[in-house]
Amino acid sequence: MEYVNLGTTGLKVSRLCLGTMTYGSKKWREWVLEEDAGRPFILRALELGINFFDTADMYSVGVSEQILGRALKESGQPRETLVIATKVFFPMGNDPNQRSLSRKHIMHAIDASLSRLQTDYVDLYQIHRFDHATPIEETMDALTDVVKSGKARYIGASSMFAWQFARMIYAAERHGFERFVTMQNHYNLMYREEEREMIPFCRAEGIGVLPWSPLARGLLAGSRKAGTQRSQQDDYAHQMYTVDADNRVVEAVAQVAVKRGIPPAQVALAWLLHKPAVTAPIIGASKPHHLEDAVAALGVKLTEEEITALESVYVPHPVLGHH
Repeated sequence: MEYVNLGTTGLKVSRLCLGTMTYGSKKWREWVLEEDAGRPFILRALELGINFFDTADMYSVGVSEQILGRALKESGQPRETLVIATKVFFPMGNDPNQRSLSRKHIMHAIDASLSRLQTDYVDLYQIHRFDHATPIEETMDALTDVVKSGKARYIGASSMFAWQFARMIYAAERHGFERFVTMQNHYNLMYREEEREMIPFCRAEGIGVLPWSPLARGLLAGSRKAGTQRSQQDDYAHQMYTVDADNRVVEAVAQVAVKRGIPPAQVALAWLLHKPAVTAPIIGASKPHHLEDAVAALGVKLTEEEITALESVYVPHPVLGHH
């Protein structure tokens, strides 16, 4: 395993981050693995040297955080060797104050997440989306208090427009609030719109990029042809990836994979890992080989010709993943 700094902080994280949306309750999504099936993937990730784990309060409405917390406790790993990230924004109940980025919700949400994760602090507390209804200063002030209280070590953000992120960064500088150190955004070979503004902005500001859905909900790994349960039942993927050109990207990945004699997932991840802005892709795992493929991708060094072949079939997309 390779370890790198999280953005410009001194925190060392594994080059891969295990995302835990896959582990939770089937009452939330049918393709989710429940605890007995999901826990072994978390423990195996630790064995492979992954120290970075990402979840969110809304994943299975809190159950994902509970599963991750119990698994990490069970592992016996000292807390100081683990890097745990979670998120806040999406509804956690029917009440209007059980969502968004108000001070009231943030202060309640961090305590609820810590309880479910069975930890005194998270290493990275992320806003899951931009909140149009709450003043930026209110959100940034609350997040600053979360860090000052010792309940989070750093703060990060997730998908939004670059101008929105810039406003939040500059509000922090103007008022002396805690500054975001990461951006977890939608970025893969099938969706590269973040290369226009968000990624150059992050590079200029020293912000680490943590791409979510690096395999396009498994499509870049060939899940659509394989007919997996998630590829058939994941409505979000069906909404996101419908352009005919997306299939040409899948074919380009498959061609490079065949020539190299490796799985397509390794090629798609290796491409992301070549990008200088990327700190750690957020990988998912629901089959044993998923983790092994992801770790193997660290050793795949693509040639300029292969990168050109992978990128040349891309066509512009509408903005996807901000809502």
